[in-house]
Amino acid sequence: MDHEANDQRFPKRRRLRSRRDFAAVYRLRKRSGDTRLTVLARANGLGYSRLGLSVSRKVGKAHIRNTWKRRLREAFRTHREEIPAGFDFIVIPRPADAVPEYAAIVRSLLRQTAYAAKKWGYSPR
Repeated sequence: MDHEANDQRFPKRRRLRSRRDFAAVYRLRKRSGDTRLTVLARANGLGYSRLGLSVSRKVGKAHIRNTWKRRLREAFRTHREEIPAGFDFIVIPRPADAVPEYAAIVRSLLRQTAYAAKKWGYSPR
């Protein structure tokens, strides 16, 4: 039984944490985006995907940026089975009048991670 399948935490190994990790994605990226999100992807050679967030001040004040980050982490954590495995993703929200509903963020995240992974030659199982 896959122990992580039932585990709903968001462990450190699932996050991009170092400057080196972010720089590698920016250097060898494939980009996908819509009106809500831009997603940069890079194949990581691991059996799982990792998430990095880049939420600039252009998105809004601190409480808006923090809301974005919480919703994006939650969407990535709870839908990890639907997100292509083996990639590092940097997610960049686009400035808007308000933070979109959680369901809209989830749809956008799933769609854009799939598009970016497809540019690397990924095809769902």
